[in-house]
Amino acid sequence: MSSILLVDDERWVRTALRKVIERSGHPYQVVMECSNGLEALEWLESHAASVVMTDVKMPVMDGIALVQQLRERKQQPEVVMISGYDDFPYLQFALRAQVVDYLLKPVEVDEMSKCLESIQGRLSKAQADALPPAAADEFEQSPIRQAIHYIHSALPGDITLQEVAAKVHLNPSYLSQLFKQQMKVNFTDYVLEKRMEKAKQLLSQTTLRVSEIAERVGYSDLAYFSNTYKRLTGMTPSEYRKSKSTCL
Repeated sequence: MSSILLVDDERWVRTALRKVIERSGHPYQVVMECSNGLEALEWLESHAASVVMTDVKMPVMDGIALVQQLRERKQQPEVVMISGYDDFPYLQFALRAQVVDYLLKPVEVDEMSKCLESIQGRLSKAQADALPPAAADEFEQSPIRQAIHYIHSALPGDITLQEVAAKVHLNPSYLSQLFKQQMKVNFTDYVLEKRMEKAKQLLSQTTLRVSEIAERVGYSDLAYFSNTYKRLTGMTPSEYRKSKSTCL
């Protein structure tokens, strides 16, 4: 059974969509509901869904920003955009982003059925075209790859070398050397870079306060977060957000 992630800021809309999906008669299960794009991305960091159905207009992170982030992922789910507005610019974006379907609220059962049938065809074709791997990728099985998987699953909070070393069953000193050798960057700088990337995403694509963003990326001290951010990017978090809003 294929899985669906529902993203809409109105709970009653999510409930209605869930019922329409159930009544469509197709083998799909709603595995999670989120109220905005940021919640959806955070859930997808440690879970998977075959399909993401998202509203366009939402607080914190809207559907357009969510789709843009999904299109940068290695494993991309099928995406359906749902809107209460028959707005041509939104439809244009959906087409450019290769969204499977663009449905208008309220979504009827027959519309949902056609949409899911189309998705099932795409998923079946993808499975048929996929070739079995000839052999396991040695790097994927390496301790460094395992360390990176763990780092990404634990982000954006603070992560120590000792913590990761324990997870991959290596001496911290040896892991540090191995990490620098294979990744061409030391462990601390890599983790810091990933935390700041998350901060940039939140600053440019959400309406969260800078203090809230600092907490999300693992900094309890706002001043320390701002100084660290400026040291690495050349701008304070507020300056970076302002530069991004000016470019829009």
